[in-house]
Amino acid sequence: RETLIERTPWRTMPRDLLNPSASEEARKHKLKRLVQSPNSFFMDVKCPGCFNITTVFSHAQTVVLCGSCSMMLCQPTGGRARLTEGCSFRRKVD
Repeated sequence: RETLIERTPWRTMPRDLLNPSASEEARKHKLKRLVQSPNSFFMDVKCPGCFNITTVFSHAQTVVLCGSCSMMLCQPTGGRARLTEGCSFRRKVD
């Protein structure tokens, strides 16, 4: 008697589960990724007025002001902090 596995032809999976693409990994929850990693990071923000660089947390919960000219660099939202218009940033690397 034939079993179900013997009757069905071999099929490939529609996507590779061991080697997901970078875009698929970015969409997943931080704990359900293949290798767990946080969504938050530190960044260097350049003030548009005095060009001073300040280190800011990506999910800052308070308003961050420039140390020299007291201009607002970012304001908190529910998740990530929103940069002020004109501010440029660079993600800090370990």
